[in-house]
Amino acid sequence: MTESVEETAEPAGAPRPEDEPAPEGGYPAARLRLLQDPAPTGPERRAALARLTDDWLAGLLTRHATAPGLSGTALVAVGGYGRGELSPRSDLDLVLLHDGHADPRALAALADHLWYPVWDLGLALDHSVRTVAEARKAARDDLKVQLGLLDARHLAGDPGLSAGLRAAAYADWRASAPKRLPELHALCQERAERQGELPYLLEPDLKEARGGLRDATALRAVAASWLADAPREGLEAARTRLLDTRDALHLATGRATDRLALQEQAQVAEALGLPDADALLRQVYEAARTISYAADVTWREVGRVLRARSVRPVLRGLLTRRATGTSGMAGGERSPLADGVVELDGEAVLARTARPERDPVLVLRAAAAAAQAGLPLATHAIRRCATAYAARPLPVPWPAEAREQLVTLLGAGPCTVPVWEALEAEGIVTRLLPEWERVRCRPQRNPVHTWTVDRHLVETAVRAAALTRRVHRPDLLLIAALLHDIGKGRPGDHSVAGETLARDMAARLGFGTHDTEVIATLVRHHLLLVETATRRDLDDPESVGAVAEAVGNTGTLELLHALTEADALATGPAAWSAWRAGLVADLVKRVGARLAGEPEPAARAAGPTAEQERLAVEAGRTGGPVLALHTGVLAPHTGAEPPAGARSGAAGSGAAGDGAPDQEPVGVELVMAVPDRPGVLPAAAGVLALHRLTVRAADLLFLDPLGAGPVLLLSWRVAAEYGSLPEAGRLRADLVRALDGSLDVPARLAERERAYARRSRAALAPPPQVTVATGSSRTATVIEVRAQDAHGLLHRIGRALETAGVMVRSAHISTLGANAVDAFYVTSPDGKPLTEAAAHEVASAVEAALT
Repeated sequence: MTESVEETAEPAGAPRPEDEPAPEGGYPAARLRLLQDPAPTGPERRAALARLTDDWLAGLLTRHATAPGLSGTALVAVGGYGRGELSPRSDLDLVLLHDGHADPRALAALADHLWYPVWDLGLALDHSVRTVAEARKAARDDLKVQLGLLDARHLAGDPGLSAGLRAAAYADWRASAPKRLPELHALCQERAERQGELPYLLEPDLKEARGGLRDATALRAVAASWLADAPREGLEAARTRLLDTRDALHLATGRATDRLALQEQAQVAEALGLPDADALLRQVYEAARTISYAADVTWREVGRVLRARSVRPVLRGLLTRRATGTSGMAGGERSPLADGVVELDGEAVLARTARPERDPVLVLRAAAAAAQAGLPLATHAIRRCATAYAARPLPVPWPAEAREQLVTLLGAGPCTVPVWEALEAEGIVTRLLPEWERVRCRPQRNPVHTWTVDRHLVETAVRAAALTRRVHRPDLLLIAALLHDIGKGRPGDHSVAGETLARDMAARLGFGTHDTEVIATLVRHHLLLVETATRRDLDDPESVGAVAEAVGNTGTLELLHALTEADALATGPAAWSAWRAGLVADLVKRVGARLAGEPEPAARAAGPTAEQERLAVEAGRTGGPVLALHTGVLAPHTGAEPPAGARSGAAGSGAAGDGAPDQEPVGVELVMAVPDRPGVLPAAAGVLALHRLTVRAADLLFLDPLGAGPVLLLSWRVAAEYGSLPEAGRLRADLVRALDGSLDVPARLAERERAYARRSRAALAPPPQVTVATGSSRTATVIEVRAQDAHGLLHRIGRALETAGVMVRSAHISTLGANAVDAFYVTSPDGKPLTEAAAHEVASAVEAALT
């Protein structure tokens, strides 16, 4: 008989068997009671649900398998159901086997009697009707079908048919494994590229992401091939943890979903008896890392075995004798890498003469040698070293060789990551650095961050390795990179907590007093440069002086500059740009001059540029706003004329500007000249928000070019949210309407925000925080705003400051992912800094307006 098409839902318009009764009341009620019963959980509930479903389906087959025209048939569960692991919303994967002699119409009727009750209950169903031969052919044509048959389990009917299918499936798999395993590996890699790495995702797919349940199933298939096997330690427990999490997710959502969304994590954590969502993610990450590591080791072994099998026995001995480097055979030559470490079969292994029980530095030497050679560190070598290290750890402080080997490992660049992960999987990292346990698998809920805390630290060291030629002490840079966030997960400011930890750890690693203080300073101030450069006025001597005082000398400044860049690059794409790099470099130049006792770079001229004067005169003459829009990749704003060749468009009386797309976050400068009047700043910010322009920085300047009253000059650096810029003429027209009240900016922004809220499923953001940055400036008061980025945020802040009766001298806008951190230099109407009491009143008013 021709095999049926597999389906996951009841086909539309399909005729229902006339004599098929409604779904039996027994199974649905029993299923519901089981899922609502809190007693059986985890593997026990999955097994109980599978048994309950087995009995129901077996009854359906038994009732109808004796109809005229039917001969040998059997119902077989495959896939996860075949393993007896049925989650609350899992698909039922079923094969109706027959011996090929049944009447086609009778067989089709039997299938309908089986499938329709499943559909009536709303359960997802993957089904097929096949002979054993047809099932084997389908498996040869489709790897996923073949993998499912490896878990085939008899439910009802002729057990001989089921046993024949299972035996044939395993025989076919083992015979075809040399060809199919590379195909399976490619599928796993493609899936990982598409779904990402489960141990680092804030909303991971428990099944499809790398380190998820699909990979665990693939490891079972590799073991069934008899060609290789996965490391067993912790693997089954990790798989069980992911299955338990998926069960809780199914029950919490009532849906067949594998994605652990942010808004559901707290409920899933509670169902699993965990204190919070972070504890849930940490357990999920730990399980996924165990599976990922097992997969890495297993696929490496598969590759080694397949390479060896591909060499004809007659040539194997000849090739072994001639091989240099990676021989690809069990008897390959050993190439020395370091004392006690050799390369064999494409891995770094211990030499025959190595004695890790007498050499506690060997584990670091082997890791450093493997990373520098771009090789994986063999699992058996790590475990042998781990056993020896438990009995004889490194002395405190570490000997110089151990410290140097750690630096060498960190300096290997991207090759550091897999070696470090292998050490971590075998528990060596936390033995070497006990403080690592607090950051291991710790999630970072800021969407700017790509990695967990521990992986971010390693990635920062990888980025720092590429910058070691820029600094005089590469070793201090690499160690500071590894430790800069070591304080996360502890109470208070992680930089302050990290400073204390880093000082203790550096001393334990054997660094001298001076070097230890440098590392502690770098950890304490690893955010100082980027925060000052993006949130403070660099022309204010206080900004430069505060950094110079914290850093202390040019050598530490050089290291901090490199650490800042490495940290940002390792955070994620939103954390670093040409704009931020330029601002930080400008700050470093100014601080370096201050520390060296040299004249600092010239501050931005207080007076206006020629273009600004022209725009101010035009605004004063016409009594309305005048705009100039400059596009092109600009250097960080210095107040100078736009670079030669930059395209610009002015809109005085409605002339159109250039709408070329931005190439960098600071690729567009928009200058507005507006006769001063109440509400100019919030109106201008609101118009930019309506046109979907993201503000990166803002500077304000007052001029009186005609002696007829002040003109406010606003210089904005903006980026188009969707890539294309509006015309300057349209911006001007809307600004005119906003100022005369015919354009209700707050209402328009509120309408857009409501529409966005209807579409968004984002988790609840923390409340905004507005503070006074005491001591940041002698000439103004700095109000710092931290809030969830949103359309019109700057408009609302501007309105609040305007209502508070303060003058905004300049604004420094910083957006990192979904978070905005903005600083506003404000003064009283007479141009003086606010009193302490007035400053806190303004901060409270702004926070209340945002809340």
